[in-house]
Amino acid sequence: MSSAQPVTVVGIGAGGWPGLAGTAQDALAAAEVVFGSSRQLDLLPSTVGARRVPWPSPLVPALPGLFEAERGRRVCVLASGDPMFHGIGATLARVLGPSAITVVPHPSSVSLAAARLGWDLSATDVVSLVTAPVETLNRVINPGRRILVLSAGAHTPAAVAALLAARGHGSAVLTVLEQLGGPGERMVVGTAGSWSLADGDPLNIVAIECGEGPGSPVTSGIPDSCFKTDGQLTKREVRAVTLAMLAPAPGELLWDVGAGSGSIGIEWMRAHPSTRAIAIESSADRVETITANAAALGVPGLRVVHGRAPDALDGLPRPDTIFIGGGLTRDGVLDRCLTALRPGGRLVANAVTVESEAVVAAAYAKLGGELTRITVQRGSPVGGFTGWRSFMPVTIWAVKP
Repeated sequence: MSSAQPVTVVGIGAGGWPGLAGTAQDALAAAEVVFGSSRQLDLLPSTVGARRVPWPSPLVPALPGLFEAERGRRVCVLASGDPMFHGIGATLARVLGPSAITVVPHPSSVSLAAARLGWDLSATDVVSLVTAPVETLNRVINPGRRILVLSAGAHTPAAVAALLAARGHGSAVLTVLEQLGGPGERMVVGTAGSWSLADGDPLNIVAIECGEGPGSPVTSGIPDSCFKTDGQLTKREVRAVTLAMLAPAPGELLWDVGAGSGSIGIEWMRAHPSTRAIAIESSADRVETITANAAALGVPGLRVVHGRAPDALDGLPRPDTIFIGGGLTRDGVLDRCLTALRPGGRLVANAVTVESEAVVAAAYAKLGGELTRITVQRGSPVGGFTGWRSFMPVTIWAVKP
């Protein structure tokens, strides 16, 4: 969608009008209409004569109509800090088109927090909990790491402290930075395990210095013990090889068909913050298990579909990559998956039974690809000694149809 002239998106901080550069003030002074949150609109002085329009809720579906109604007028949008960093600017660029907006940035709360704390921002993890569950943090909590958390409101610091303590990081130091850049700026410091401070200002960012505690590995093939399971779990060694063949890349979408305990989809999403996955599972109990595992391992955004393939695949977004861990022998599953793949996509299937191996062998004869067979043996006690315990061999077929 386009308008007669670009919409000017102005970043504004807690310091309000005095903290804006001349370019931002000039744009707002010349505007006929200003959109923003009620809090942001209240930061403007009376000398800004534009009509002030608070955002409706829900916001995104209303955006095209809002700007269409103001076509031909000089329109400004107020954004918190840097509009293109977890801000409304990126949303408007997607909805209206990049050429339809002009952005006047302001320092982000992350930049201001790093400046106050003396932290190297390039070596700091940044996690937004504005619209994401607090369990998203589980993916980045590691000993010695520094994390900046964009808060959803006044309740976020206590929720972060509780999660850290539950993860065994009670010694983590939390610094809550409120109203950054404004006259009411303040910092509150405490540890996760002893956090008892009342909720403060809703405009805050939480800085975490992780102390001693358990780590969250970034490599494929995390320990089986990290997953709740009823036994339907791709074992660690096989999972590592399978994920290497799936080759997750930023932004890609995976279908995990016959997801079991969800380990493949979960590790796929842990590979990069922008990877996405849909787990398809027919067992209601396993659906609950997958959801719990995804939250515990820091990827609560994993979508779980309760249903049986191939019918459960209808209407799902088209995937870049598909993993079939269960249901290979069911009529139509493999054909439906092959048809669903985006051009240049990848399919990986794991076969354990003779019947599923027969399906894979026939598909390999027709389409080619790579065949790999893995046999895993783990050391285990045999009386007072140690022997080898074998797991069922797994045949892995990988193909780019």
